[in-house]
Amino acid sequence: MGEVFGGRYELVDPIGRGGAGAVWRAWDRRRRRYVAAKVLQQSDAHTLLRFVREQGLRIDHPHVLAPMSWAADDDKVLFTMDVVRGGSLAHLIGDYGPLPPHYVCVVLDQLLSGLTAVHDEGVVHRDIKPANILLEATGTGRPHVRLSDFGIAMRKGEPRLTDSNYVMGTPGYFAPEQMLGEEPDFPADLFAVGLMALYLLTGRKPDAEALVRRFTEHGTPNAPEEVPAPLWEVIAGLLQPDPSLRFRTATGARKALTAAVELLDAPAADEEPIEVFDQLGPLPPGFGPEGPLPPAPGPKAWPPPAERLPPGPVAAPLHGNAPAAPSAPPVPGYPPTRPYTGAQPLSPPTGAPAGRSRRAGPPVKVVVPVLTVALLCLAVGIWALLSA
Repeated sequence: MGEVFGGRYELVDPIGRGGAGAVWRAWDRRRRRYVAAKVLQQSDAHTLLRFVREQGLRIDHPHVLAPMSWAADDDKVLFTMDVVRGGSLAHLIGDYGPLPPHYVCVVLDQLLSGLTAVHDEGVVHRDIKPANILLEATGTGRPHVRLSDFGIAMRKGEPRLTDSNYVMGTPGYFAPEQMLGEEPDFPADLFAVGLMALYLLTGRKPDAEALVRRFTEHGTPNAPEEVPAPLWEVIAGLLQPDPSLRFRTATGARKALTAAVELLDAPAADEEPIEVFDQLGPLPPGFGPEGPLPPAPGPKAWPPPAERLPPGPVAAPLHGNAPAAPSAPPVPGYPPTRPYTGAQPLSPPTGAPAGRSRRAGPPVKVVVPVLTVALLCLAVGIWALLSA
């Protein structure tokens, strides 16, 4: 079986890796279920404090993947989350390229819904990108996204863990104010949502710096060819370089998105369905859907205990009232059939002096007839007494 962490989590197999550590599928012995476990090295105070912040989040929302529990063992710590089997939006773009506008609107609506719950807790995510938006394996059904990876998230007003000149996040998804070192705020997350929406619709990672220059020099540019005009108005409201001109809340952006969806053309009849596959491999040997499998039985003893003394007729007691062991069934061919020649005298042992051999008893062929005659006479006598 796998390594047991903290006496509770049995590591099964690695299913991913992030910048801070590996992600494992693990069996939770207490809850009797599989979980995703992120394992971190306690290498420095910054990493440990970020871990404490991340595992401290307890946001219960269908579109948020927040940590459930944590444990520490020697120089490592881990925290656990639900297992999400459909990969990420980065996987989906890799499989299909640009996604249909209606599909993107469903994804954005769910993401903004989850982000509303995060912001309501006073938390700025700071790392919105396709790789951190996970998908349940829903096949060709309606997509279900989960906002994950709160490793660099922070509550507004908390002390920063890095120098003000050092920008935390993923290059290419920074808001302009992040690049200037300003305090993290909710509109920075919304700017990253706008960049990600362009990525989903065009299949190309947008150039954030070039977009900011275009907005700054020429105002709101025209919509890219792949983006419908009603949807572009919402995305442009997310991408304004000036945070005061941007959507201030995820709820406001979501309302604008709902209005834009009503103006979109209906999906084409021949539009390819988008399928979210199960990205996790099968469980390794020794594990099943209900957890670790019992160990395989060892070699079978022969004969089996149940077959050593099969039921059969019980012989008369050998000594007093002690019961005798049941007789074993006859074995075909044993003992070998051969004419009985009577008891044979024992040969003297090697080296024994002649004439000192054990005296042989009466032969069986003499004893048996004598006993038979005696029993017959006894039976005749009893019959005579009863008849008198």
